[in-house]
Amino acid sequence: MKKLPQFLLLILLLLFACQTVPVTGRRQLSLIPSGTLLPMSFTSYTDFLSRHKVIENTPQARMVKNVGTKIQHAVERYMARQNMSDRLKGYKWEFHLVEDKEMNAWCMPGGKVVVYSGILPVTRDDTGLAVVLGHEVAHAVANHGDERMSQGLLAQMGGMALSAALAEKPKETQDLFMAAFGLGSQVGVLLPYSRLQESEADHLGLIFMAMAGYDPRAAVDFWKRMSSAQHAGAQPEFLSTHPADATRIRNIEELIPEAMKYYKP
Repeated sequence: MKKLPQFLLLILLLLFACQTVPVTGRRQLSLIPSGTLLPMSFTSYTDFLSRHKVIENTPQARMVKNVGTKIQHAVERYMARQNMSDRLKGYKWEFHLVEDKEMNAWCMPGGKVVVYSGILPVTRDDTGLAVVLGHEVAHAVANHGDERMSQGLLAQMGGMALSAALAEKPKETQDLFMAAFGLGSQVGVLLPYSRLQESEADHLGLIFMAMAGYDPRAAVDFWKRMSSAQHAGAQPEFLSTHPADATRIRNIEELIPEAMKYYKP
């Protein structure tokens, strides 16, 4: 039996290695099974926390855990309504505040969330923090990191399966993972989210924060504050992958009426 040419294999890969993004229904590339991805995520998360000062039992740390837990429950309710609870299988939610002057936050696959203390002056309160956590959790729920890493496997390694890439090119694969999931500053590169992914995370994030009991209208002021921080000369790490431009803010304003339907103070 003849082997299929590589380009045909890649076409078949693109056709079948796909899943659907919640809300938008967009088809996205997904080459990485959760059974492989989540253990990598959990290991990287534990390693990150071991190398950073985790803030515990302070009002701010408790706020991060409280707001994060509310967002978590909102996500679980939303996904249940969409008959997508299976997408959260294997999640082991954690919300930690770390001492770091960077204005940054991220969520890795499996619900592993870190908030940097440097972003709290911009979030200001629990509602501002809900904007950030809703948005970051949305990236994870929409599997944007998985999508970015899948694209990297396709572009850099010819669509090589993750297991094979780990075996044959462990360092390159680990670097790709770190870059795709927001820890790329450690390897000198951080893969930016696409405009489409940002729009999806804005959309889902507003719904999640509204369902968690936070006014989604607060998102506009938050992103304006982030934009002001950038224009004032600061370069928040958060904005290296989350550009806060005027067009994006207008798009968020257009999404708010839909999000308000989920908001119950």
